[in-house]
Amino acid sequence: QVQLVESGGGLVQTGGSLRLSCTAVGRISGGSATGWFRQGPGKDREFLAAINWSGTNTYYADSVKGRFTISRDGAKNTVYLQMNGLKPEDTAVYYCASEKSGWSRFIHLQSSYDYWGQGTQVTVSS
Repeated sequence: QVQLVESGGGLVQTGGSLRLSCTAVGRISGGSATGWFRQGPGKDREFLAAINWSGTNTYYADSVKGRFTISRDGAKNTVYLQMNGLKPEDTAVYYCASEKSGWSRFIHLQSSYDYWGQGTQVTVSS
């Protein structure tokens, strides 16, 4: 069993930055990948970015490419999402998720993930 704990959310002004953290606790598969998703008010949950175990592969949704950067610190079992140039439409609950099957072309799908964090709120004021 793997528990994911997110942190780093908060209130920020338009154009500001935040760094979210996702720390995994428990029996972590060496081949796993981690992704970030978000769900805005009245919207479906959407994929943002994913990174593989070694950090050599990343994949981004077009909506955040160039503004958000995903990275990981293996020693800390932590994955980060650096968010720059934030906009009011980035307001959402942000979730990290982990999967144990390894990197695939379906890494952007929610159904690919086995474990989810509780979410952290990000609010961008105009």
